[in-house]
Amino acid sequence: MSGPLVDTHAHIYRANCPVIPGATHHPERSFTDEDFVRTLDDNGVLFGVIAAASFMGSYNDYSLRALRLHRRLRATAIVEPDVSATELREMDAAGVVGIRFSLRNYAGTPDLTTPEYQRLLRRVADLDWHVHIYAEGERIAALAPILLNAGVKLVIDHYGNPNPALGENSPGFQAALRALASGRGWVKISGPYRSPGNDHPALAARLLKEAGPQRLLFGSDWPFVGHENEIAYRDTVDWYEKAIPDAATREEIGRTAARLYRFA
Repeated sequence: MSGPLVDTHAHIYRANCPVIPGATHHPERSFTDEDFVRTLDDNGVLFGVIAAASFMGSYNDYSLRALRLHRRLRATAIVEPDVSATELREMDAAGVVGIRFSLRNYAGTPDLTTPEYQRLLRRVADLDWHVHIYAEGERIAALAPILLNAGVKLVIDHYGNPNPALGENSPGFQAALRALASGRGWVKISGPYRSPGNDHPALAARLLKEAGPQRLLFGSDWPFVGHENEIAYRDTVDWYEKAIPDAATREEIGRTAARLYRFA
């Protein structure tokens, strides 16, 4: 069985993991790095990227352990704005390639204009990392220009979390288009079940028309937090192939991911 070259979006965690106050998920089941690697093998996917899970906050221990054990993995991390340059460099050496802001359904939005955050974003840019963001469309639209103005590369999750009533006119999707136009933005063809009611193949076609395969990424969103028993990994590959029906284009998207996540 063959699959995409790189899965750029998955989560690992344990049932007894530490969670932040107000966490939107409290795991009752563990999904480990070994489970993820086995799932990649079962679906013919060569490389994988661990996306930091919102509910654990800056507890990145599971991801760092996975990077030590599996050379075929990379990760993003959630960090506090006062994280030291030394700690970031250590993460970089381990295989971390970016930081994540996962804000959907959480109260409060970080003020990225403060000196603390501007310093963090400068360090992210200096490491040639990226920032990837998941939030309500309006918050994506508000934060994306600040991030781009800070000089970082920007990856927007799950099509920009479009509103089905607005489709391509959704604030998050429009922000994704502007990020692509900047030359420093990428968008994940991922998580269509998180914004049901949209014509995701049509949204993917618009993204592809605007930026080509050099700015798009595939992500499974395994193990489908909150929907663990409803979705199979192969479903995500099928959704992706429906959204991007041309095999050569999918191959180029895979090469895009290999470059961005430092597999190539």
